[in-house]
Amino acid sequence: MSMHVPCGTTHATKLPVCILTSIASKRYKRPWPKDVGFPFFSGNLSSLTKLGLSEIASPFLGSHQSPQMEAQMGVSIPEGEKYSRELDVAVRVVQMACCICQRVQESLIQSSNGLIKSKEDDSPVTVADWSVQATVSWVLAECFGSRNASIVAEEDVQTLSKAEAAGLLESVVNTVNECLSEAPVFGLAGPKKPLGTQEILEAIGRCNSNGGPKGRHWVLDPVDGTLGFVRGDQYAIALAMIEDGEVVLGVLGCPNYPMKKEWLNYHHRYYRFMSKLSPPTAESWDKGCVIYAQRGSQKAWMQPLIHDGKKVVGPNSVREIRVSSIDEPALATFCEPVEKANSSHSFTAGLAHSVGLRKQPLRVYSMVKYAAIARGDAEIFMKFARAGYKEKIWDHAAGVLIIQEAGGVVTDAGGRPLDFSKGIYLEGLDRGIIACSGVILHEKIIKAVYDSWDSSNL
Repeated sequence: MSMHVPCGTTHATKLPVCILTSIASKRYKRPWPKDVGFPFFSGNLSSLTKLGLSEIASPFLGSHQSPQMEAQMGVSIPEGEKYSRELDVAVRVVQMACCICQRVQESLIQSSNGLIKSKEDDSPVTVADWSVQATVSWVLAECFGSRNASIVAEEDVQTLSKAEAAGLLESVVNTVNECLSEAPVFGLAGPKKPLGTQEILEAIGRCNSNGGPKGRHWVLDPVDGTLGFVRGDQYAIALAMIEDGEVVLGVLGCPNYPMKKEWLNYHHRYYRFMSKLSPPTAESWDKGCVIYAQRGSQKAWMQPLIHDGKKVVGPNSVREIRVSSIDEPALATFCEPVEKANSSHSFTAGLAHSVGLRKQPLRVYSMVKYAAIARGDAEIFMKFARAGYKEKIWDHAAGVLIIQEAGGVVTDAGGRPLDFSKGIYLEGLDRGIIACSGVILHEKIIKAVYDSWDSSNL
């Protein structure tokens, strides 16, 4: 049972451990080292001193005391860090969510055993989707108050509430409680006692906001790219905050996305086999990262995940990321969705040819595509949905902001900014979405769309 500590502070002395229920309902622990602090804590620096680290590198998560502590000390928060507490909590809870997903994915690869369900559109949903949604919802409500936590999220609670889903619900309850028991390790408040089934269902069901042009709304995709998740491939946990219709914070957790760029060479050898993009071992490419940004900062940041206690990652590993400087189409790499169900590969292939793109497309599940552009692994993302498909805000909000703050450009195919103020859908979207590392490439893609647009291609 966890000690209840204020959000944004910590007394933790070991690396994060989320003990999850496996497919066979076995409980297990990883061999985490003791007496080591979590790398971006802003409160107690004693554990960082043990690592020989004198300061925390992240400008949002540690160059100052947490906003709550600042208020207690009578220190005002600079205007440029208006959302520093919200971003602090968001990054911490996404780190927790990545921990959940890594363990569940390991189990799913071994055996699905009824822990995968299909939604009405036949897309898969897993114990991780609901566990992440419940965990994030509970943490946001604890930190900001349930009345102030308007959350727009992908999963509803109906499937999980049915009698035939009793086994799945039990796994979700166990997973959430095991993870929340370690919340203080992430600098977040844990529950005084394990949450009951009804409390967890309420946390999931609380994520029923429709967003809109007024007020503050959190936007969550608990597991973006669930198909990639169940296949052992790329996926993302995406959390954004919208205020008065504008995305102001964005956090992407990418548990299988390597920190190191060596994976790009690997990709060009095996691009037809997406599962080969994931490195064989976590440490081989520093597998897993969290990327985040705040509107107006003109910066985006990346920090690593921690794996099995094999490597202690300190704050010095947090680094600023920028988009690629490549503006020549022949040298550029473009991303597109893996699945053809809601995206026209034929149209994007035609555009790529007309613009002069020569490299094979980087087909990646989830918002990892946005991460690839933000950190300079690719230069272009194009998505043109098939007729009848409507883009949802949780599939784009966090990634769009991160690319913009990293120096890139994201618009619809008409060159207009994406509108996140109309509810759960990106209403008024002109044909498709185009994200580029810079203005020159973006203008060339927009021109190519106008020159070659034919709705029959979609």
